[in-house]
Amino acid sequence: MGFADILLIGAGLAMDAAAVSMTNGMVYKNLSKVTYVLMPLFFGVFQMLMPILGYYAGGLFAELITKYSGIVIFIILGVIGGKMVKEGFEDMKKHEVCPDKAMTLSVLFFQAIATSIDAFAVGISFSLAGISILWPSALIGAVTVVIVVAAILIGRRFGDMLGARAEILGGVILIAIGVKALF
Repeated sequence: MGFADILLIGAGLAMDAAAVSMTNGMVYKNLSKVTYVLMPLFFGVFQMLMPILGYYAGGLFAELITKYSGIVIFIILGVIGGKMVKEGFEDMKKHEVCPDKAMTLSVLFFQAIATSIDAFAVGISFSLAGISILWPSALIGAVTVVIVVAAILIGRRFGDMLGARAEILGGVILIAIGVKALF
């Protein structure tokens, strides 16, 4: 498998992380510089580590994780997204502008896990195909970091335009990604 193939796999795997990051950029207006650095790192590191875990765990948990991954993703993103929608409607009742929300490390951690479960399956497939895992995983992580940075910036732009509705839209996007994972 060549560089371009791994690059495309990385871009494909990064799409859920990009959507979630765009949502974060819309909703969380006053992110600290540390959080701006942590968000792409969390998503990139998880996208890098999950294929490695899948590669080495291969046969042990492959069937179980593949069978239930959609449900796990749906639950995690559904709960986070549902909470965002609820808070968005409450905020709209109170005032037109979206209040300052704080991004917590636990939310970021669960988002990173939920968006990287598919990468575990990629690691399993690399193992079965006899493909080396370390450099492809590093490339997948790097691609994710770049895409997530761009998504955060785009999300901030849309968040500024949408105001309080950004949180509702962001929650709906997370729920939609969760529902997509079920199929």
